[in-house]
Amino acid sequence: MSTLMAGAMSVVLYSAYLSFPSEIKGLDYWAAGLILLALGAVLFSLRNSTSGQAIILLCANSTLIWGVGLAMIGTQKFYDRKPAWWLFHLVWACAMLGVGYWLVIQPHFSARVAVFSFLISIFYLNQVAMAWRYGERHFSTIFFGILMLLQTLVVLTRGLLAVFYGGAQVNLTSIGPFQSIYLAAGHFMVLLLAVSFKAVATRRLQTILERRSTLDPLTQVLNRRGFADIYAKEHALLRRESTAMTMLSIDLDYFKKINDCHGHATGDRVLVDVAAVIGKALRVSDHVARFGGEEFIVLLPTTGLDRAHHIAERILLAVREPGRDGLPTYTVSIGIACQTSADEDLDGILMRADEALYSAKERGRNRIEIASMPIPPLRAVPA
Repeated sequence: MSTLMAGAMSVVLYSAYLSFPSEIKGLDYWAAGLILLALGAVLFSLRNSTSGQAIILLCANSTLIWGVGLAMIGTQKFYDRKPAWWLFHLVWACAMLGVGYWLVIQPHFSARVAVFSFLISIFYLNQVAMAWRYGERHFSTIFFGILMLLQTLVVLTRGLLAVFYGGAQVNLTSIGPFQSIYLAAGHFMVLLLAVSFKAVATRRLQTILERRSTLDPLTQVLNRRGFADIYAKEHALLRRESTAMTMLSIDLDYFKKINDCHGHATGDRVLVDVAAVIGKALRVSDHVARFGGEEFIVLLPTTGLDRAHHIAERILLAVREPGRDGLPTYTVSIGIACQTSADEDLDGILMRADEALYSAKERGRNRIEIASMPIPPLRAVPA
């Protein structure tokens, strides 16, 4: 059963590895690890049917260690940690020396079980630590960490029973309560651990797709869709708390000339640079988006005109600095519009910010203009 489930899940994980984005790493190592676990189970089943029993047992133990070790490497790569190959090889070498000594030189079944159990639990504990330190606080990660911890406890328990009670208590070919629990855990954990890791990877895929749907692929700032979602939240806050928010409409001056003189590749680098410059001038609570072409929109929550004008001046001065990463010198024009009424919608404040931007362009570019406040609608007065 374990062999069949490991083989099936290896196919599932390898298929996910081929279809998931390259940012999601480690699935191929988990798939290879499951194949090795299945191979180890097959080798164990052959131990009594061949003359070289010792060699078969050594190969089976080695294969199981490689399988669990590759899963650990896969988990480390998934969390963007440097793979601990030194730990992989150290545990494998110590296990082979210990198992080989207690198998060939001085046969002792319980000692072999203890050595194998304690050493292989290092791989499981490492993955528990990975999930705890670097995992997202999400159900899938918690589920994966709990299962890995349970597997660690089961393996360590077998090692401790081998030390204190001898081989009879941990011999999986005999009948007993621990043997039943251990075999049941082994059967289900092979499947559950693989499924839980797949769930963690799927959660990462969901996050990546959501980010891609709301971010501009070139500059990695918000796109129109992402900005509209942010504005809706800030607009609800403005309505609830009667605050103000201000919008900056920023446009690169003579951007077509940059593309014509230096090429579109340089133009793309300029767009990336101006997005970075704007981001550095903002607070954590502020938001910047690219609205296509060379136009950027900045939303400043709970911010009045004075503070917004100060931020716009910082942006204007920062982009004027020449020689940044070998880029051509460029400037921007900025239009500012402040919203104090929740009756105005996104299109309204965008239109006023754009009108101020056009005014800055008409008055010579490389400057800031402030939009006039909207005229409130006339209300009927009862006679």
